[in-house]
Amino acid sequence: MDALALEAKGAKSESAGASAPPKPRPKPPQKAKRIVYFEVEILDIKTREKLLLLDKVEPTSTILDIKSLFHKSNAQWYPARQSLCLDPKGKPLRDEDILQELPVGTTATFYFRDLGAQIAWGTVFLIECIGPLVIYLLFYFRLPLIYAPKYEFTASRHLVVHIACVCHSFHYGKRILETLFVHRFSHGTMPFRNIFKNCSYYWCSAAWMAYYINHPLYTPPYYGESQVKAALGIFLFCQLGSFSIHMALRNLKLSGCKTKKIPYPTKNPFTWIFALVSCPNYTYELGSWLGFTLMTQCVPVLFFTVVGFIQMTVWAKGKHRSYLKEFKQYPTLRSPILPFIL
Repeated sequence: MDALALEAKGAKSESAGASAPPKPRPKPPQKAKRIVYFEVEILDIKTREKLLLLDKVEPTSTILDIKSLFHKSNAQWYPARQSLCLDPKGKPLRDEDILQELPVGTTATFYFRDLGAQIAWGTVFLIECIGPLVIYLLFYFRLPLIYAPKYEFTASRHLVVHIACVCHSFHYGKRILETLFVHRFSHGTMPFRNIFKNCSYYWCSAAWMAYYINHPLYTPPYYGESQVKAALGIFLFCQLGSFSIHMALRNLKLSGCKTKKIPYPTKNPFTWIFALVSCPNYTYELGSWLGFTLMTQCVPVLFFTVVGFIQMTVWAKGKHRSYLKEFKQYPTLRSPILPFIL
């Protein structure tokens, strides 16, 4: 009986052993991926002098990363002050360009150009707008040494002068608030020396037009109150349009994102002009100053409007070309600044 039990147990264990699956073999350890590091050489674009040699730069590094490494060795050249390019006569590389995606080997040579002292675009906009706002009010309140002594701190008897002051202050106040809370600048900085050119244009123009509009001998527009009301309507309409476009552009670009997108009309009727114009912010800005010119009937304002229109046309054409170059599906019906004209 015991022998039979042992035999049965042995047979059972043999069958169990035969049916048991084989143990899986352990997977061989994966070999670590080999990272090919870059060697980056930075030369002065004028003298070809070697300024820095960076060893073991990761292939995923961006141009901004390289600028930061360069800044550690040369404290006077912060990233915003640097311009790096692959060829002395080539275009500057963008901060977001990745090293391994550039047409270079494992040894990359960059040419460095010093852009000079830089200032943030937001700061520039604020200085440009605060100046005209304050300067115009100095003439409006007729502070001493501006007009004859008998007119010091006197008020104009013409309603249009007061309306013009409100419109001018509203325009620049709006621009200041938009700079602080709405605009997202694609370029972080500009050369510091340019601020004197920009401010002199805006500040001097504000003083020139304010002197004549608030002058004691100023005469109202030829068609009187009806002309002022029509001009005020144009001005306010275009100011609302300008704000709507700026909000649409802000919503199009996420904070910190430099990816460009095609702007399209939204539910806001003021943005429907996007169907015909690439830069409607300039279109509305032109309309605002045309309204202000019609309202004041003042030659300095007309001059400022014409010069501004020429400059905005240059900017709009450049932006329009950039859209056409970057987006193959860009709407062909659009014009840079004026529908079907320009």
